[in-house]
Amino acid sequence: MTSLRLLLALPAIIAAAPAVAQTVHDEGVWFNGTVMGRVEGPVVFFAEVQPRINEGVSRMTQLLLRPALGYELSKDVTVYQGYARVIDPVENGADLQEDRLFQQVTWNVGRIGKLEVQSRTRLEERWRSDGDGMSLRARQMMRFEYPLAPGPKRVAALASLEGFVGLKSAQWGGIEGFDQLRTFVGLEIPLAGTSTLEAGYLNQTRDAPGRRVNTTHVAALTLFVRL
Repeated sequence: MTSLRLLLALPAIIAAAPAVAQTVHDEGVWFNGTVMGRVEGPVVFFAEVQPRINEGVSRMTQLLLRPALGYELSKDVTVYQGYARVIDPVENGADLQEDRLFQQVTWNVGRIGKLEVQSRTRLEERWRSDGDGMSLRARQMMRFEYPLAPGPKRVAALASLEGFVGLKSAQWGGIEGFDQLRTFVGLEIPLAGTSTLEAGYLNQTRDAPGRRVNTTHVAALTLFVRL
């Protein structure tokens, strides 16, 4: 009798249970071209352009332009102040424009055997054209590099993990709490001088409204030109 009651109550139990988060998948190709160098003494800079092609690799959904000026506190620690212009093209409408100020600390943590460990901490203040207010977001990336051959010009295996956390939302959006997680695996390939090319797979997992998780599978290609 108890089993029969349980069976009859099963539809109500299922209806009352929290909905399982739905995962929506997408595919993309992201390109990143970054030029970096020294201005004078401990003052350094970088400037990057990054088009992102998403929606099944069908169209460019975002373009980032991001310059920054930095100061080397030591051979291992550099602080930056930068600005980013982010453009989200909108079909049959005005493009979304975002302005960001950001502060960044890069730290060459050191080596564990042959494994090189680096840290990048970034704080972003964000304004967007479709609403009022400033959104605040923190990002923390850990990067791991393992040489696959001896010598300064060698191919290396790469892996990185970056978490995004919203600290303050705005009228136009932005969230408070977990925003997204990016993981990357690939190779670093030496080019002329100290320039490098990085190629690999990036997974972007983002929290979305309505108990939805957006996951983008990205072929990522980054060119670092070091002057």
